Amino acid sequence: MTIENISQAKVHGGWHKQYTHDSKALGCNMRFAIFLPPQASSDNPVPVLYWLSGLTCTDENFMQKAAAFESAAKLGIAIVAPDTSPRGDGVPDDPDGAYDFGLGAGFYLNATQKPWKQHYQMYSYVVDELPALIEKHFPVSDVRSISGHSMGGHGALTIGLKNQDSYRSISAFSPITNPMECPWGIKALSNYLGEDKVSWEEYDACRLLAKHGSKLPILVDQGDADGFLEQELKPNHLIDVAAQQSLDFELRMQTGYDHSYFFIQSFISEHLAFHAKHLLK
Repeated sequence: MTIENISQAKVHGGWHKQYTHDSKALGCNMRFAIFLPPQASSDNPVPVLYWLSGLTCTDENFMQKAAAFESAAKLGIAIVAPDTSPRGDGVPDDPDGAYDFGLGAGFYLNATQKPWKQHYQMYSYVVDELPALIEKHFPVSDVRSISGHSMGGHGALTIGLKNQDSYRSISAFSPITNPMECPWGIKALSNYLGEDKVSWEEYDACRLLAKHGSKLPILVDQGDADGFLEQELKPNHLIDVAAQQSLDFELRMQTGYDHSYFFIQSFISEHLAFHAKHLLK
């Protein structure tokens, strides 16, 4: 697994770096970014927070807009941000060019339907291939947490809940909590997975939480001025499922905040501190 460094910049005593590599899971060239705090060295591998971004995003949205580096540097936590889907001329896209499906909208699942299944294997990429690559090439440990925004919040919740032995904690901003019940999710799940809704349940946080519970602590922040709140995100569905179980779970409704990175920037330090309690113990 070779990687190519395409950019780097020193920030808060650490380094932000971008890399590309050929992904076996996705069958295309992929890009990711990593922030390495100043504490990271071969003698002191640091834990990693994996960040999953939302629809249309790349690794750059979080790394450039979230203002996470100062807190991560103080805490000694690396951050890894992959792209949101496979990319390239040979990767199929939404035939109508819609933003909510195809390129930039991999939904962090393993597609089973043609023509998507050849490349749209983001679940395997995030769970297996990317961590193996990161742990091989950088001074990090295999101690991991996971977070994300919107579609990436959906990814963080579903991946974390399905792989509870691989992560220490889960958080999300404005996640798509119940994709089986919202237009974004129905479009993605029906195209990537087909019409058998039993298979959809494996990528729905509400269904997974109801089925498996969670031994991991979970923090979710949601703005009450989010334009996607009622139709697409449905945090009340997640609250209802969590209320039926004994969990380390908190969903905070934040007054006046929308779906943007201004919202993420306002609370990212609290999310990093939340993860640090579990990553550094």
